[in-house]
Amino acid sequence: MSRYLVKRIGRGFVTVLISVTLTFLILRLMPGNPADVMADPHMTQELRESILKDFGLDKPLAVQYLLYLKQLATGNLGISFRSLQPISRIVMERLPWTLMLTGSAFLITIMLGIPLGVISAVRRGSLVDRTINAFAVFGNSVFIPWLAITMLYFFGYKWNLFPIGGAKEIDVGGWEMVASVVEHLVLPVATLVLTQLAQYVLFLRTSMLDVLQEDFIRTARSKGLTGKVVIYKHALKNAFLPTITMMGLQLGYLVGGAVLTETVYAYPGLGRLIYDSVLQLDYPVLQGAFILLATTVITANIVIDLFYGLLDPRIRYE
Repeated sequence: MSRYLVKRIGRGFVTVLISVTLTFLILRLMPGNPADVMADPHMTQELRESILKDFGLDKPLAVQYLLYLKQLATGNLGISFRSLQPISRIVMERLPWTLMLTGSAFLITIMLGIPLGVISAVRRGSLVDRTINAFAVFGNSVFIPWLAITMLYFFGYKWNLFPIGGAKEIDVGGWEMVASVVEHLVLPVATLVLTQLAQYVLFLRTSMLDVLQEDFIRTARSKGLTGKVVIYKHALKNAFLPTITMMGLQLGYLVGGAVLTETVYAYPGLGRLIYDSVLQLDYPVLQGAFILLATTVITANIVIDLFYGLLDPRIRYE
Protein backbone atom coordinates (compact mmCIF):
# COMPACT_ATOMS: atom_id res chain seq x y z
CA MET A 1 0.00 0.00 0.00
CA SER A 2 2.82 2.42 0.81
CA ARG A 3 4.45 1.92 -2.59
CA TYR A 4 1.13 2.53 -4.33
CA LEU A 5 0.50 5.62 -2.23
CA VAL A 6 3.89 7.08 -3.16
CA LYS A 7 3.21 6.45 -6.85
CA ARG A 8 -0.25 8.02 -6.66
CA ILE A 9 1.10 11.08 -4.87
CA GLY A 10 3.85 11.36 -7.50
CA ARG A 11 1.33 11.21 -10.34
CA GLY A 12 -0.84 13.71 -8.50
CA PHE A 13 2.11 16.10 -8.23
CA VAL A 14 2.77 15.81 -11.98
CA THR A 15 -0.90 16.46 -12.68
CA VAL A 16 -0.84 19.58 -10.52
CA LEU A 17 2.28 20.80 -12.33
CA ILE A 18 0.59 20.30 -15.69
CA SER A 19 -2.48 22.15 -14.43
CA VAL A 20 -0.31 25.02 -13.22
CA THR A 21 1.47 25.23 -16.57
CA LEU A 22 -1.72 25.13 -18.66
CA THR A 23 -3.40 27.69 -16.41
CA PHE A 24 -0.40 30.01 -16.65
CA LEU A 25 -0.31 29.84 -20.45
CA ILE A 26 -4.06 29.95 -21.13
CA LEU A 27 -4.62 32.99 -18.94
CA ARG A 28 -1.94 34.91 -20.81
CA LEU A 29 -3.54 34.06 -24.13
CA MET A 30 -6.79 35.69 -23.05
CA PRO A 31 -7.71 38.93 -24.83
CA GLY A 32 -6.92 42.10 -22.94
CA ASN A 33 -3.96 43.40 -21.04
CA PRO A 34 -3.77 43.31 -17.23
CA ALA A 35 -1.70 46.48 -17.38
CA ASP A 36 -4.83 48.33 -18.49
CA VAL A 37 -6.54 47.14 -15.30
CA MET A 38 -3.77 48.14 -12.92
CA ALA A 39 -2.62 51.37 -14.50
CA ASP A 40 -4.66 54.54 -14.62
CA PRO A 41 -5.03 55.95 -18.15
CA HIS A 42 -3.76 59.32 -16.88
CA MET A 43 -0.50 57.83 -15.54
CA THR A 44 2.77 58.75 -17.10
CA GLN A 45 4.60 56.14 -19.15
CA GLU A 46 7.36 55.94 -16.54
CA LEU A 47 4.90 55.17 -13.72
CA ARG A 48 3.11 52.64 -15.89
CA GLU A 49 6.35 50.80 -16.67
CA SER A 50 7.27 50.89 -12.99
CA ILE A 51 4.00 49.13 -12.06
CA LEU A 52 4.54 46.46 -14.71
CA LYS A 53 8.08 45.93 -13.46
CA ASP A 54 6.92 45.51 -9.86
CA PHE A 55 4.62 42.66 -10.95
CA GLY A 56 7.16 41.14 -13.32
CA LEU A 57 4.98 41.70 -16.38
CA ASP A 58 7.81 43.36 -18.28
CA LYS A 59 9.77 40.10 -18.48
CA PRO A 60 9.49 37.42 -21.20
CA LEU A 61 6.81 34.78 -20.74
CA ALA A 62 9.31 31.99 -20.00
CA VAL A 63 10.96 34.06 -17.28
CA GLN A 64 7.56 34.90 -15.75
CA TYR A 65 6.74 31.17 -15.67
CA LEU A 66 9.98 30.20 -13.93
CA LEU A 67 9.60 32.99 -11.39
CA TYR A 68 6.03 31.86 -10.74
CA LEU A 69 7.12 28.25 -10.11
CA LYS A 70 9.81 29.50 -7.74
CA GLN A 71 7.20 31.58 -5.96
CA LEU A 72 4.84 28.61 -5.65
CA ALA A 73 7.62 26.45 -4.20
CA THR A 74 7.76 28.82 -1.22
CA GLY A 75 3.98 28.67 -0.73
CA ASN A 76 3.45 32.18 -2.06
CA LEU A 77 0.51 32.50 -4.46
CA GLY A 78 1.29 36.12 -5.26
CA ILE A 79 -0.51 39.44 -4.99
CA SER A 80 -3.80 40.43 -6.59
CA PHE A 81 -3.53 42.93 -9.44
CA ARG A 82 -6.82 44.54 -8.43
CA SER A 83 -6.89 44.61 -4.61
CA LEU A 84 -3.14 44.26 -3.96
CA GLN A 85 -3.93 41.68 -1.25
CA PRO A 86 -2.19 38.30 -0.85
CA ILE A 87 -3.85 35.63 -2.97
CA SER A 88 -3.71 33.10 -0.14
CA ARG A 89 -5.89 35.36 2.02
CA ILE A 90 -8.40 35.97 -0.78
CA VAL A 91 -8.88 32.31 -1.75
CA MET A 92 -8.99 31.07 1.85
CA GLU A 93 -11.84 33.47 2.55
CA ARG A 94 -13.82 31.95 -0.34
CA LEU A 95 -12.78 28.29 -0.02
CA PRO A 96 -15.04 27.35 2.96
CA TRP A 97 -18.14 28.45 1.04
CA THR A 98 -17.21 26.37 -2.00
CA LEU A 99 -16.38 23.33 0.13
CA MET A 100 -19.72 23.68 1.89
CA LEU A 101 -21.58 23.88 -1.42
CA THR A 102 -19.76 21.09 -3.27
CA GLY A 103 -19.50 18.85 -0.19
CA SER A 104 -23.22 19.07 0.49
CA ALA A 105 -24.05 18.43 -3.16
CA PHE A 106 -21.66 15.47 -3.30
CA LEU A 107 -23.07 13.78 -0.18
CA ILE A 108 -26.70 14.31 -1.18
CA THR A 109 -26.00 13.03 -4.69
CA ILE A 110 -24.50 9.82 -3.31
CA MET A 111 -27.33 9.37 -0.78
CA LEU A 112 -29.92 9.69 -3.56
CA GLY A 113 -28.00 8.11 -6.43
CA ILE A 114 -27.22 4.78 -4.77
CA PRO A 115 -30.80 3.78 -3.80
CA LEU A 116 -32.25 5.13 -7.06
CA GLY A 117 -29.70 3.19 -9.10
CA VAL A 118 -30.39 -0.01 -7.15
CA ILE A 119 -34.18 0.38 -7.44
CA SER A 120 -33.93 1.07 -11.17
CA ALA A 121 -31.81 -2.07 -11.72
CA VAL A 122 -33.92 -4.36 -9.53
CA ARG A 123 -37.17 -3.16 -11.16
CA ARG A 124 -35.81 -3.15 -14.68
CA GLY A 125 -38.44 -2.37 -17.30
CA SER A 126 -41.06 -1.24 -14.79
CA LEU A 127 -42.74 2.15 -14.63
CA VAL A 128 -40.45 3.08 -11.73
CA ASP A 129 -37.38 2.20 -13.80
CA ARG A 130 -38.60 4.22 -16.80
CA THR A 131 -39.45 7.21 -14.58
CA ILE A 132 -36.03 7.18 -12.91
CA ASN A 133 -34.28 6.87 -16.28
CA ALA A 134 -36.30 9.73 -17.79
CA PHE A 135 -35.44 11.93 -14.82
CA ALA A 136 -31.78 10.93 -15.10
CA VAL A 137 -31.62 11.69 -18.82
CA PHE A 138 -33.15 15.14 -18.18
CA GLY A 139 -30.64 15.91 -15.44
CA ASN A 140 -27.75 14.70 -17.58
CA SER A 141 -28.67 16.93 -20.53
CA VAL A 142 -29.79 20.13 -18.81
CA PHE A 143 -27.58 23.23 -18.92
CA ILE A 144 -26.59 24.32 -15.41
CA PRO A 145 -27.08 28.11 -15.86
CA TRP A 146 -30.51 27.52 -17.43
CA LEU A 147 -31.58 25.28 -14.54
CA ALA A 148 -30.18 27.70 -11.97
CA ILE A 149 -31.94 30.71 -13.51
CA THR A 150 -35.22 28.76 -13.78
CA MET A 151 -35.08 27.66 -10.14
CA LEU A 152 -34.06 31.15 -9.09
CA TYR A 153 -37.04 32.66 -10.91
CA PHE A 154 -39.71 30.29 -9.61
CA PHE A 155 -38.47 29.39 -6.10
CA GLY A 156 -36.72 32.65 -5.32
CA TYR A 157 -38.55 35.43 -7.15
CA LYS A 158 -42.05 34.28 -8.08
CA TRP A 159 -42.93 32.08 -5.09
CA ASN A 160 -40.46 33.72 -2.66
CA LEU A 161 -39.57 30.43 -0.97
CA PHE A 162 -35.79 30.86 -0.84
CA PRO A 163 -33.28 33.75 -1.04
CA ILE A 164 -32.30 34.80 -4.54
CA GLY A 165 -28.58 35.24 -3.91
CA GLY A 166 -25.67 35.40 -1.51
CA ALA A 167 -24.66 32.99 1.26
CA LYS A 168 -26.35 34.44 4.36
CA GLU A 169 -28.23 37.42 5.69
CA ILE A 170 -26.27 40.42 6.92
CA ASP A 171 -25.97 41.09 10.66
CA VAL A 172 -27.14 37.70 11.91
CA GLY A 173 -25.44 35.42 14.39
CA GLY A 174 -25.81 32.20 16.32
CA TRP A 175 -28.49 29.77 15.17
CA GLU A 176 -30.06 32.46 13.00
CA MET A 177 -26.87 32.57 10.93
CA VAL A 178 -26.83 28.75 10.64
CA ALA A 179 -30.44 28.77 9.46
CA SER A 180 -29.69 31.58 7.01
CA VAL A 181 -26.68 29.72 5.57
CA VAL A 182 -28.73 26.54 5.09
CA GLU A 183 -31.57 28.50 3.50
CA HIS A 184 -29.19 30.14 1.03
CA LEU A 185 -27.64 26.74 0.22
CA VAL A 186 -30.87 25.04 -0.84
CA LEU A 187 -31.14 26.30 -4.42
CA PRO A 188 -27.42 26.07 -5.36
CA VAL A 189 -27.14 22.57 -3.88
CA ALA A 190 -30.37 21.46 -5.59
CA THR A 191 -29.00 22.72 -8.91
CA LEU A 192 -25.78 20.74 -8.57
CA VAL A 193 -27.54 17.61 -7.33
CA LEU A 194 -30.03 17.58 -10.20
CA THR A 195 -27.26 17.89 -12.78
CA GLN A 196 -24.89 15.40 -11.13
CA LEU A 197 -27.37 12.75 -9.98
CA ALA A 198 -27.95 11.25 -13.42
CA GLN A 199 -24.40 9.94 -13.76
CA TYR A 200 -24.57 8.08 -10.45
CA VAL A 201 -27.99 6.57 -11.13
CA LEU A 202 -27.26 5.41 -14.67
CA PHE A 203 -23.77 4.13 -13.90
CA LEU A 204 -24.81 2.19 -10.81
CA ARG A 205 -27.86 0.81 -12.61
CA THR A 206 -25.65 -0.56 -15.40
CA SER A 207 -23.19 -2.05 -12.92
CA MET A 208 -25.98 -3.64 -10.90
CA LEU A 209 -27.55 -5.20 -14.00
CA ASP A 210 -24.19 -6.77 -14.92
CA VAL A 211 -23.56 -8.11 -11.42
CA LEU A 212 -27.07 -9.53 -11.08
CA GLN A 213 -26.31 -11.84 -14.03
CA GLU A 214 -23.22 -13.32 -12.36
CA ASP A 215 -23.09 -16.94 -11.17
CA PHE A 216 -22.45 -16.06 -7.53
CA ILE A 217 -25.74 -14.14 -7.41
CA ARG A 218 -27.62 -17.19 -8.67
CA THR A 219 -25.78 -19.30 -6.10
CA ALA A 220 -26.73 -16.91 -3.31
CA ARG A 221 -30.37 -17.05 -4.34
CA SER A 222 -30.30 -20.85 -4.58
CA LYS A 223 -29.14 -20.98 -0.95
CA GLY A 224 -32.40 -19.34 0.08
CA LEU A 225 -31.01 -15.92 0.96
CA THR A 226 -33.56 -13.12 1.04
CA GLY A 227 -33.75 -10.62 -1.78
CA LYS A 228 -32.43 -7.76 0.36
CA VAL A 229 -29.37 -9.78 1.43
CA VAL A 230 -28.61 -10.75 -2.16
CA ILE A 231 -29.05 -7.19 -3.44
CA TYR A 232 -27.32 -5.16 -0.75
CA LYS A 233 -24.75 -7.56 0.68
CA HIS A 234 -23.60 -9.33 -2.48
CA ALA A 235 -24.67 -7.44 -5.61
CA LEU A 236 -24.29 -3.83 -4.45
CA LYS A 237 -20.89 -4.44 -2.87
CA ASN A 238 -19.49 -5.67 -6.19
CA ALA A 239 -21.35 -3.15 -8.36
CA PHE A 240 -20.24 -0.23 -6.23
CA LEU A 241 -16.53 -0.56 -7.02
CA PRO A 242 -16.76 0.79 -10.62
CA THR A 243 -19.02 3.54 -9.26
CA ILE A 244 -16.19 4.65 -6.97
CA THR A 245 -14.07 5.28 -10.07
CA MET A 246 -16.86 7.37 -11.56
CA MET A 247 -17.10 9.40 -8.32
CA GLY A 248 -13.49 10.46 -8.68
CA LEU A 249 -14.08 11.55 -12.27
CA GLN A 250 -17.28 13.39 -11.35
CA LEU A 251 -15.49 15.55 -8.78
CA GLY A 252 -13.96 17.58 -11.60
CA TYR A 253 -17.37 18.11 -13.21
CA LEU A 254 -18.80 19.03 -9.82
CA VAL A 255 -16.19 21.75 -9.35
CA GLY A 256 -16.87 23.05 -12.86
CA GLY A 257 -20.58 23.08 -12.16
CA ALA A 258 -19.94 24.96 -8.92
CA VAL A 259 -18.28 27.78 -10.87
CA LEU A 260 -21.41 28.25 -13.00
CA THR A 261 -23.78 27.78 -10.07
CA GLU A 262 -22.00 30.27 -7.82
CA THR A 263 -22.00 32.82 -10.62
CA VAL A 264 -25.77 32.62 -11.15
CA TYR A 265 -26.62 32.65 -7.44
CA ALA A 266 -23.95 35.25 -6.55
CA TYR A 267 -22.60 32.74 -4.03
CA PRO A 268 -19.32 34.02 -2.50
CA GLY A 269 -17.17 30.96 -3.26
CA LEU A 270 -14.19 30.28 -5.48
CA GLY A 271 -16.44 29.97 -8.51
CA ARG A 272 -17.70 33.51 -8.15
CA LEU A 273 -14.14 34.66 -7.44
CA ILE A 274 -12.97 33.06 -10.70
CA TYR A 275 -15.75 34.76 -12.65
CA ASP A 276 -14.95 38.19 -11.19
CA SER A 277 -11.21 37.68 -11.74
CA VAL A 278 -11.77 36.83 -15.42
CA LEU A 279 -13.61 40.13 -15.92
CA GLN A 280 -10.83 42.00 -14.13
CA LEU A 281 -7.95 40.09 -15.83
CA ASP A 282 -6.57 39.38 -12.38
CA TYR A 283 -4.10 36.61 -13.32
CA PRO A 284 -2.72 35.85 -9.83
CA VAL A 285 -6.19 35.34 -8.31
CA LEU A 286 -7.24 33.07 -11.19
CA GLN A 287 -4.06 31.04 -10.91
CA GLY A 288 -4.38 30.70 -7.15
CA ALA A 289 -8.02 29.60 -7.37
CA PHE A 290 -7.34 27.09 -10.16
CA ILE A 291 -4.36 25.59 -8.35
CA LEU A 292 -6.33 25.22 -5.14
CA LEU A 293 -9.27 23.57 -6.92
CA ALA A 294 -6.99 21.24 -8.90
CA THR A 295 -5.11 20.21 -5.76
CA THR A 296 -8.36 19.54 -3.92
CA VAL A 297 -9.78 17.37 -6.73
CA ILE A 298 -6.53 15.41 -7.16
CA THR A 299 -6.26 14.80 -3.41
CA ALA A 300 -9.86 13.60 -3.29
CA ASN A 301 -9.16 11.19 -6.16
CA ILE A 302 -6.17 9.75 -4.29
CA VAL A 303 -8.33 9.18 -1.22
CA ILE A 304 -11.02 7.51 -3.34
CA ASP A 305 -8.44 5.19 -4.91
CA LEU A 306 -7.30 4.10 -1.45
CA PHE A 307 -10.87 3.00 -0.65
CA TYR A 308 -10.57 0.33 -3.33
CA GLY A 309 -8.64 -1.96 -1.02
CA LEU A 310 -11.25 -1.57 1.70
CA LEU A 311 -14.18 -2.35 -0.61
CA ASP A 312 -12.56 -5.29 -2.41
CA PRO A 313 -10.01 -7.39 -0.46
CA ARG A 314 -8.92 -9.04 -3.73
CA ILE A 315 -7.20 -5.82 -4.75
CA ARG A 316 -3.57 -5.64 -3.68
CA TYR A 317 -1.29 -2.78 -4.58
CA GLU A 318 1.95 -4.55 -3.66
